[in-house]
Amino acid sequence: MCADPSTLEGLNWWLCYLTTVKHMNLYTSVFTVLLLLAIVTPCILALGFGGAVAKRSALMPVRWVGMGYTSMVRGVPDIVFFMFVPIALDQVFEMIRHKVLCSDVTDPIWQGNDFVVCDIAKLPLNAAPQWQHDAYGFILAVIAFAIVFGAFAANVIDGALKAVPKGQLEAGEAVGMTKRQIFTRIHAPQMWRYALPGLSNLWMILLKATPLLFLLGIEDVVYWARELGGAKTSRFAYPHTDWRLGYFLALLVFYLFLTWISEKVFDRLKLRFGAGVAI
Repeated sequence: MCADPSTLEGLNWWLCYLTTVKHMNLYTSVFTVLLLLAIVTPCILALGFGGAVAKRSALMPVRWVGMGYTSMVRGVPDIVFFMFVPIALDQVFEMIRHKVLCSDVTDPIWQGNDFVVCDIAKLPLNAAPQWQHDAYGFILAVIAFAIVFGAFAANVIDGALKAVPKGQLEAGEAVGMTKRQIFTRIHAPQMWRYALPGLSNLWMILLKATPLLFLLGIEDVVYWARELGGAKTSRFAYPHTDWRLGYFLALLVFYLFLTWISEKVFDRLKLRFGAGVAI
């Protein structure tokens, strides 16, 4: 039915238009955004919890690492880190592979402003299939998002740990609990009640930051909305005028839906962690 778009009209035209290869890429990019959120969220919480614990450590070097991590990331614009981290990590990985796989090459890696490694040290290899390039870029994006938002989560969790009433911790000492038992059974569980409001705001910011995938070379929903919505002349199978407004309105609905679902989830979590606590 879709072999000759010029013969289509009405509903058939729209059915064929919305099932083209490029539109399938748009639908796949929605899955990419959701997959990013699913993978990066536990990474953010892990880095945030580790950073908060490091800031409170009795060991000065560990405390310096925690404070340095949170202060440095929070003090630099997010977009700078999103651009810097993937490039820096990519060059570090390729440099290590170059040293190991091409130890016989004596030419310097840095040649003026150019970063030059042997062909077999490149990540991924030039001959690698496209899905490997996409997966590699996605992994670098996950690391960048985790590092940036992990620093903000660390400050939220650190503040929540300080908000837990000291009387509860002293009660744990009074019954003979060790410091580890107090932290795992009293301090950390009680902390979540105070951390949820800040973490919910951070989650909303993370949702709004997912279009930055486009800056990292990943074809996300914003890329395909702009690509499909732009004016198409008669040279294309489905010519149309500038429809970017419609596509971006669809993105608006998509992100508002994610926000609405997120609010419902956080409301349930607040009830769960606030059970039995007088407000």
